[in-house]
Amino acid sequence: MSLRLGDKAPNFKAQTSEGEIDFYEYLGDSWAVLFSHPADYTPVCTTELGRTASLKDEFEKRNVKVLALSVDNVESHKGWIKDINETQDVEVNFPIIADENREIAEAYDMIHPNASLTATVRSLFIIAPDKTIKLIITYPASTGRNFQEILRVIDSLQLTANYSVATPADWKDGEDVVVVPAIKTEDIAAKFPKGHTIIKPYLRTTPQPNK
Repeated sequence: MSLRLGDKAPNFKAQTSEGEIDFYEYLGDSWAVLFSHPADYTPVCTTELGRTASLKDEFEKRNVKVLALSVDNVESHKGWIKDINETQDVEVNFPIIADENREIAEAYDMIHPNASLTATVRSLFIIAPDKTIKLIITYPASTGRNFQEILRVIDSLQLTANYSVATPADWKDGEDVVVVPAIKTEDIAAKFPKGHTIIKPYLRTTPQPNK
């Protein structure tokens, strides 16, 4: 069965480029980005893993742990990491999972037969500290991920989790947010002391609460 938003992310134990991990134990109370790659030594994924490494501070300040997955083995991962570090001018600083038997790929529905019978598609999951799946994006092999969008989504999800707000189209960190419909208009002032604007009874905005 495919995973859906709100489902519990399956736990697993796996060998990685940084040793064996238990997924839940590794995460602790952090958020997670788990993303898959069709194979090691693939060009688009080389740039993506480099970009992920370069954003280490951005993920850390959001309390996010990053894990990548490929169906190749640990030794292959380690060789690939050397190439990534060399070509992208970074130090890969997160585990790359070796999913040789494809058990994790199957659990996370990363094998799409019409795309490839054997390789994982390029899926990305954002997982909350309670281990529920908050976002799923699946990319074709030819399109590199937009990591600024991934950070933007994490910011949005964390705002929703902490402040009962949603984010409008093209929202960026620091811009006004939307008060969720569950909050009555008469209760907004007490909950959002920075002020609010009523555009329509169902469309109320307020300055970003954590800025």
